[in-house]
Amino acid sequence: MPTQFKDSTHMQLFCRLLFISSMITTFGLSAQQKITGKLTSLDPEFNELIAPNTPIQVLGEGFDWAEGPVWMKERGFLLFSDVPKNTIYKWKEGEEISTFLNPSGYTGILPYSKEPGSNGLTISNDGQLILCEHGDRRISIMPFSKGGKKTLADSYEGKRFNSPNDVIQHSSGAVYFTDPPYGLPDYVKDASREIDMFGVYRIGTDGVVTAVIKDLQRPNGLAFSPEESILYVAQSDPNAAYIMAYDVNIDGSLRNARVFYDATPEHKKGELKGLPDGLKIDNKGNIFSTGPGGVMVISKTGKLLGRIETGQATANCAWGGDGSVLYITADSHLLRIRTKTKGAGW
Repeated sequence: MPTQFKDSTHMQLFCRLLFISSMITTFGLSAQQKITGKLTSLDPEFNELIAPNTPIQVLGEGFDWAEGPVWMKERGFLLFSDVPKNTIYKWKEGEEISTFLNPSGYTGILPYSKEPGSNGLTISNDGQLILCEHGDRRISIMPFSKGGKKTLADSYEGKRFNSPNDVIQHSSGAVYFTDPPYGLPDYVKDASREIDMFGVYRIGTDGVVTAVIKDLQRPNGLAFSPEESILYVAQSDPNAAYIMAYDVNIDGSLRNARVFYDATPEHKKGELKGLPDGLKIDNKGNIFSTGPGGVMVISKTGKLLGRIETGQATANCAWGGDGSVLYITADSHLLRIRTKTKGAGW
């Protein structure tokens, strides 16, 4: 039966609701989809990357500390770590979030530490899962077909790593990762520490481990520029909350260390939660880095364009879907936002 309208006011209200409904459909939301946070634009270029009023969708919540999201292109799903729960979860559109791997980063005797599980994850050039394992203090690789993990590296110069945190792979096959103290039972003061520095390391295709950065206090997330000529490293040090940039040499070593973006003043104001942590790059060279407020969007020249504000300490992010969807792990939440750009390599 056709809808009957008592007056023009009711007609206008119906049309307005119809418009809102069509916008929800456009963004792939259901009427019950939970939304959080907000967008803060500080430069017109931000609106070219993310349309104003784009919703930040909540895909899951109730995790202890969600981290390390990575998208599986061939299989169309997202994996992410819950570090305290020693678990990797799987998210796929239309399905319930499920356990993918447990234990994910610690196989020893419990209790161990507050953050024993896997942290950063990435997909290798040949389609396997590379894991940063806090508790087992190693970088491992695991096929998606039958077969268990294989250790890529667990020590440097005969000494065990602290707690590998985030990891990426270069097109050459070399693997780069950071090694802060967050997974150790007593952090910096832990008696089991064997390496004095909190380094950034490179595992060559020959298996040789080299320390490519030795002077950061809390190295965390890392990513290459689209052409792999620059390595960006986030530092989660409240007194030096930097995103560093390094030029990459042909042999994989680094040079020309410089502060690319300094988030220390924003952090010290105390108004926005979070420190530089995980980061990803779009195909234009813009940096999407977690930090004060949520996800900071920074141009390749180092200018803060705006923020995807989650309202909570935010750990990491990853491109997924068709490459234009940014998945975000923010404390106990898994979030998603659609952008107008695409991740590097898509």
